[in-house]
Amino acid sequence: MSSGVGNGTHGDGTLTELAFSPQYSAAVEAKQVAAQEAQRASFLVERAKQHRQGKIVQAEGEAQSAKMLVEAMKADPGFLKLRKIRAAQTIARVVSESNSYKVYLPAGGLMLNIADADYMNINDGKRR
Repeated sequence: MSSGVGNGTHGDGTLTELAFSPQYSAAVEAKQVAAQEAQRASFLVERAKQHRQGKIVQAEGEAQSAKMLVEAMKADPGFLKLRKIRAAQTIARVVSESNSYKVYLPAGGLMLNIADADYMNINDGKRR
């Protein structure tokens, strides 16, 4: 039994077809696109803030490291000598592990000036 309401409805009055105007559909789509772009912009801003904070933390860590290095060198001048020896060990290891190249170094430069007279002078009862 049909109520005779017309095309697009059932006898109980429910709509079976609903078409929006092209302008309304375009407006809804534009709103969705704008919302996605706003969300993306918000994400980019948050990511930039986190990147900036990471750089700040890294710089603070490097500053603290430099301060500790200066304090260690002031407290014990032998600390610098130890750092030079470790650098020489690293260089020697890299050079010795290089199988494809032959490296010729002048003998005077191999010790990184840790054996020169100025380096070995006694200053305030400590070796530099």
